[in-house]
Amino acid sequence: MRRRAFISLFGGAAASWPLAALAQQASVPVIGYVRSESFDDTAQRMIAGFRKGLNEAGYIEGQNVAIEFRSAQGRLDQLPALVADLIRHRVAAIVGNVPAAKVAKETTATVPIVFVYGGDPIKDGLVASFNRPGGNVTGVTFLGGLVGGRRVQLLHDLAPQAGVIALLIDVNNITSVTELNDLEGAVHALSLNSVVGKVASESEIDSAFATFAQQRAGALVVGNSPFFTSQIERIVALAARHALPASYQVREFATIGGLMSYGTSLSDAYRQAGIYVGRILNGTKPADLPVMRATKYELVINLRTAKALGIEVPPMLLALADEVIE
Repeated sequence: MRRRAFISLFGGAAASWPLAALAQQASVPVIGYVRSESFDDTAQRMIAGFRKGLNEAGYIEGQNVAIEFRSAQGRLDQLPALVADLIRHRVAAIVGNVPAAKVAKETTATVPIVFVYGGDPIKDGLVASFNRPGGNVTGVTFLGGLVGGRRVQLLHDLAPQAGVIALLIDVNNITSVTELNDLEGAVHALSLNSVVGKVASESEIDSAFATFAQQRAGALVVGNSPFFTSQIERIVALAARHALPASYQVREFATIGGLMSYGTSLSDAYRQAGIYVGRILNGTKPADLPVMRATKYELVINLRTAKALGIEVPPMLLALADEVIE
C-alpha cells in the first residue's frame, strides 16, 4: 500500500471500524491504537507486527476484536483529546508509542495501557519496576537510546576517516538527554569530535544538516525518535546530498537508501505488544505482566549506498549483518 493511501486510511481521527457500530457488538472488544506521529510506511509495519501478536494470542481483527486507530500527526497537543475520546467510548485497552502512553496514563488509572518504548520506563515514570509494573500500565521496551555506543562503533568501522561525527537529536523525545550522553560518550571514547543538531521540527532538520556541513562532519548518527521515523525520506535524502555516511536505528532507513541501521526490530516489538494486549483481553491485569525487553536487534547494511559514498565495507561487518542490501 502506498504511503498516501495508508495515511488517508488511518490518519487523524480515521478508524477502521466506526465506534458507534462497534458499540452494538458488545461481545467484540475494541483496542485503541494511538500514535503521536503519522501512520506512515514505517508505522504500517509496526501495525502488521501488532496484528501478528494479537493473532498469536487468539484475536483476529474483524472477527473477535476491533482496533480504533488515532494519530496526532506530530501535534502532541492533540493527544489528550484523542485518548479521552477512546476512553469515553470504553475501549478495552490502549496501545501506543511513549508520548501517547504517557498521556493515556495521565488520563486514566483503570483502562489497561501497553506501550512500546525505546527508553527506560521506570526513569520516565511509566511503571514502578520491570518485574512488577503496578497500576494499569505495562509494555515493551527496547532501550533504543542506550545502544548508541554500538552504533557509533559500527559507523566508525565503516567510515574510519571521519574525525567529526554529527549527532541528530529530537529534543521532544523524552529519552533525548540520556541518548545524547550515550552517543557523545561513545564518540569521545574513540578520540573523535562531535557536533550536535537538536531539532524539534521539519525545518530544523534542514538547518541541522547545514550546520553539520559548516562544521565539516564526516559521518552522522541519527537519534532514536518517532518523529525521525516519520521523516525517513527527508533525512536519508539530506544525508545523501551532503555525502554523509549515516547510521540509523530503524531498518527502514537502510532499505530506502541509508547506509546502515542497527537497532531493535520495531515490528517484532509491536508483535510482543500485541501478545500482551491479547493476554489483557483474556483477563490478565497489566500489573501482573512484567515489562518485556525486546531482544531482537538487527544490523542492516546498504551496499549500494556504500558504493555511492566510496566506502568499502569490511568483510567482518558483512558477516555480522542480518541483512545486506545489494
